[in-house]
Amino acid sequence: MTTEPTADAAAEATVVVYRRDHCPFCFRLERGLQHAGVPYEARDIWADDGAADFVRSVNDGNETVPTVVVSHPDGQQTVRTNPGVAQVLADLGQVPEERPGLLGRLLGRGQD
Repeated sequence: MTTEPTADAAAEATVVVYRRDHCPFCFRLERGLQHAGVPYEARDIWADDGAADFVRSVNDGNETVPTVVVSHPDGQQTVRTNPGVAQVLADLGQVPEERPGLLGRLLGRGQD
């Protein structure tokens, strides 16, 4: 489910990360969001039955995490399963900082 956020809505959008303990995909996403300075609310599907019910409702009955909901003040929502940080930033209407990959760093690209 995807909708296009407006610039004003992106400024006030909220991010909810449905997660569980010991999930490496959740850890990676949360760490990336923290590094990017994106505030979010974490909901543990093992501790919150309502959170688990929601995740199952949007993932064909599966408890697939991380599941992320980006909600905008105008009511538009984007729900994604196992997105990358860049995708969450795009859903917020933000452009992620471009960083060269390993090969680019080895070849000196992206350095001023």
